[in-house]
Amino acid sequence: MYRNEIDRYVSKHGFGAFSPKAVLFDMDGVLFDSMPHHASSWAKVCSEFGLHMTPTEAYMHEGRTAASTINLLSNRTWGRNATEAEIEKIYAEKCRLFNSLPEAEKMPGAAQVLEQVKQAGLQIMVVTGSGQASLLSRLETNYPGYFAPERIVSSKDVRHGKPDPEPYLMGLKKLGLQPWEAIVVENAPLGVRAAVAAQIFTIAVNTGPLPESALLGEGANLIFPSMSAFAKQFKEFIANSL
Repeated sequence: MYRNEIDRYVSKHGFGAFSPKAVLFDMDGVLFDSMPHHASSWAKVCSEFGLHMTPTEAYMHEGRTAASTINLLSNRTWGRNATEAEIEKIYAEKCRLFNSLPEAEKMPGAAQVLEQVKQAGLQIMVVTGSGQASLLSRLETNYPGYFAPERIVSSKDVRHGKPDPEPYLMGLKKLGLQPWEAIVVENAPLGVRAAVAAQIFTIAVNTGPLPESALLGEGANLIFPSMSAFAKQFKEFIANSL
């Protein structure tokens, strides 16, 4: 199965081969089980400011920068972009709400995947739409030795967030790699769309409430129901890749 999907990916893009040298991980919903807190925080802050977004819809917009998310909602509700002051105020309150919730746990299975990636000799990078210092600082404390600052692409590093491919293209640039030399692990539809647009082999892990079709419809090459399931299949997958 894995070989067929890899061959289909290579053929689709006209690449000469698939030679992975790195794995680029999304953060929320992949490394941390933080999306339920993000979703509830966004829903609450939107209600407070006269906007509207359900927790489920928050999963559909996962990966966007805060400004992009707020402008999408403000255009829908107010018929205009939010001002810089409004964006700053809304996002500050969203972060306050998020930080008032219990600390998100590590995603089950994520540590096992990271260790297997390391054992396979592949480089590791995080590409996240988040810019919250509270989460970014936890990467090193929860996954020591995996994520040096230069191996993180956050919303502060790019002009256009997901679903634009810029974040993943930035990750490739930092690693000095081509698209066929990387693998992306994503849980969000917009993140999958961004990775596919960057022409990177994309593995979706469905750790949220969305149907698999939401991820496969964006072009994910493979899908697993959880990071734990991916950890169990990683060696077989990578054996078909190298």
